[in-house]
Parts: sequence; structure tokens; C-alpha cells
Amino acid sequence: MKRVNAIITHPVYQAYYKRLEELEQNRPFCRHQMTHLMDVARIAYIRSLERGLPLDKEVIYAAAVLHDIGKSLQYEKKIPHEIASVEIAEKILCSLPPKVVFSAEEIRVILTAVRGHRMLREDAEPLEQLLYESDKASRMCFSCPTEADCNWSREKKNMEIMI
Repeated sequence: MKRVNAIITHPVYQAYYKRLEELEQNRPFCRHQMTHLMDVARIAYIRSLERGLPLDKEVIYAAAVLHDIGKSLQYEKKIPHEIASVEIAEKILCSLPPKVVFSAEEIRVILTAVRGHRMLREDAEPLEQLLYESDKASRMCFSCPTEADCNWSREKKNMEIMI
């Protein structure tokens, strides 16, 4: 996981991640910190294996750790976080040290998945669909103490364990 670790230790990633932690410190609802990101990654990887998809594990994890990195810009500047996350992710992915680079095709796949993680396109690519599904499946609304106050519709909420 050298490439994924290079992402999460990248100064740009660290700056946006820390800002998001600050903004969500008192948030009663779902947060977008590492626990959520790793849950999304693990669910996506499990589903990828179950479906026999030829996706690299680090590409899946890279998309997962990057998919919400622009959330602070949504809070502060009203920029949809999938758009902000793509811009930030591209900066990070294109400035990784030579020993931990992703190929141009891997970067394209990751950015497409990050861009599509909130609204599933009809012709979604495999990682894009996995990230969308896994992001939603990672939420445990059935055990959330603030579920009744959440503005998610009943249809969106996970009221049972999903993998």
C-alpha cells in the first residue's frame, strides 16, 4: 500500500483532511474521516473480489481515501464535494514521488470514480459503481444515535447490515 500511504501523507491531502476534521468536530451525523474512508475501501475491495473484477487493490483504496477529500470546500464554499475532491485528487496523484506513481489510466479511473461517487451514472465504470455503492453501504444508520434527526430519506438509510 505504498501508493495509498503516499496519498494520505501528501501535504495537500493532510491540509484538506485536517480542515475537514476541524469542520466536522461537532457534527452529530456521519463524518468523513479515516474510519469512513477505510470502510468504503474495504467494502469496495470485497465487492470487487466477489464480482471477479480486475481492479488493483491500491487503485480501489486510492479512490476511497480521495472521494471525500474536498468536503471542506463544500462546507465553506458550497462547491459540491465530488467536484472539489476530483480537483484535489488530481493535484495529489500528479505530484506523487516517482516510486509511487499511478499510471495515467489508473489516475483516470480513480478520478472518474471520485467524480461519480454521489450520483450513479447509467454507464458507470466498474470502480465508479463500486465506490458509489460502497460509500452508501458504509453507513450504519440502524445503529446511529442521531438517525431520527438525519435528513437522509428513509430509502437512502441503511437500516440493516450491508456488505
